[in-house]
Amino acid sequence: MISKLFRKKSVDQIMTDAHQGSGLAKVLGVRDLVSLGIAAIVGAGIFSTIGLASYEGGPAISLLFIFTAFACVFTALAYAQFASTVPVSGSAYTYAYVAFGELFAWIIGWALVLEYAVSNTVVAISWSQYFVSMLKGFGISIPGWLTMAPGYALDAHEKFLTDGMEALSVADRAGLDAYLSAPRIGDIPIIFDFPAGLVTVLVTWLVYIGIKESQRASNVMVMIKVGIILLVVLGGIFFVKPENWTPFAPNGLNGVMGSVAAVFFAFIGFDSISTTAEECKNPQRDLPRAMILCLVICTVLYVAITLVLTGMVNYTELNVKDPLAFVFKYVGFDHMAGIVSVTSVIAITSALLVYQLAQPRIWMTMSRDGLLSKRFARVHPKYRTPSYATIVTGIVVAIPSLFFKMDFFVDLTSVGTFFAFILVCAGVLYMDYSGLSAKSKFRVPYINGKYVIGLGFVLAWVLIYLYGQESVQEWQQMSAVDIIRHKSLVLVFWAVWLVLAVMGYRLNFSLLPVIGILINLYLMSELGASNWMIFIAWLLVGLIIYFGYGYKHSKLNRGD
Repeated sequence: MISKLFRKKSVDQIMTDAHQGSGLAKVLGVRDLVSLGIAAIVGAGIFSTIGLASYEGGPAISLLFIFTAFACVFTALAYAQFASTVPVSGSAYTYAYVAFGELFAWIIGWALVLEYAVSNTVVAISWSQYFVSMLKGFGISIPGWLTMAPGYALDAHEKFLTDGMEALSVADRAGLDAYLSAPRIGDIPIIFDFPAGLVTVLVTWLVYIGIKESQRASNVMVMIKVGIILLVVLGGIFFVKPENWTPFAPNGLNGVMGSVAAVFFAFIGFDSISTTAEECKNPQRDLPRAMILCLVICTVLYVAITLVLTGMVNYTELNVKDPLAFVFKYVGFDHMAGIVSVTSVIAITSALLVYQLAQPRIWMTMSRDGLLSKRFARVHPKYRTPSYATIVTGIVVAIPSLFFKMDFFVDLTSVGTFFAFILVCAGVLYMDYSGLSAKSKFRVPYINGKYVIGLGFVLAWVLIYLYGQESVQEWQQMSAVDIIRHKSLVLVFWAVWLVLAVMGYRLNFSLLPVIGILINLYLMSELGASNWMIFIAWLLVGLIIYFGYGYKHSKLNRGD
């Protein structure tokens, strides 16, 4: 049984299966891929979570964007090598099947549901908030009980009963109004986010009818969203007050790193274009180029807009869900705020579209391997899209977006994505060791890490001893139970670095994939323990499904 769980698929076998099973239309070029990448990356992250990140970390969040992009570059290089070697729609799922075997492939495929389907719930909720704001600008109001998750209204009502009306913020008052005005079944108020569910249905329909139609719509929306971001940057420069950048990191390193999930969420998506490999004209050439290009473009946009936002308004005012529109209202430029609200709706729609494209194609690939029902591999005879998987994705995204709060999903999405990124970087090390890299048309530049990885480990501890005494004292004051409860992931990080140093010395590991593993693992360790508990529960559910269905029906294990 153990040997079956870790049985790998060869590159030739994967390519044969994809050729026999795919009926997808090959229509995408490098420009289309860059457009889809920007559409995925520049979405809810920059239009909503960037405000919360700035509130927590101040102007120094711009540096966290650069650091996170730095981590993503190493991961993007690893994805690019895999995409040039195995140009099929399974993304990290397929890459794990090649490098680590079936069980790890399933775990990654299940984790990718968090990155694409679950994160799209955040995007849909963010879209709803901007859409409602836009309608208000035109004098159209939707009842509050139709525009928010019930949790917001219930929290506002409880806060009202505890602290009174004076303690309620503007958002809390909107939640209280929704609670009081909502129709009821008995004593239960009926509250849900109708616009979030509606846009998910409409985008799912567009994805269902064709990749070419989706790509054209994405190209138009990307042009609009990049245009509005440039407009915000260029227009906002005139309202920047340098004193707002002081203090630069008001809450110190903890405040900056506490926003890792929100900032990383803003970068999620560059890997999504690897799921369109079977619809590319020349995937082995175009996918690596597109990943790097869209990541560089988006990083420049993020840093510029973060500095402008925190320069226009003091960071303490940015704890809002529509920061780009808010800052122009704050400085009295209401017309610009209205333009931002309208174009933000279009911009976030494009991100929703790309994620709705990605998830069905991963399920389609898993189904072709026998790990999911055959229905997920159905390709529509007319539209040439994975029809059944697309419909299921629409349902999986639409229903939670009606009823759940946005912040519940942001951290959870980041955990699943970090996990996938680490395994993809580790997969490149395996490809180098096994000789598979010889089949790659694009390779991560090789820098011998034989000595550097270990020296970096020693240097890190020297720097902690010299400059990290506050952190050392914090650890000394903690009990063993507290360390396990709150710092176990940090211990895992150092243990992994030590193991990589030893193995790197023995096997001459390539340095860049190792850096990708360590940076992603470090960022992962900054997430809260509660998110990890939910993630582990998510993986356990996935393993139940695998052993209940996937293990028995796996084509590889049956010898098909």
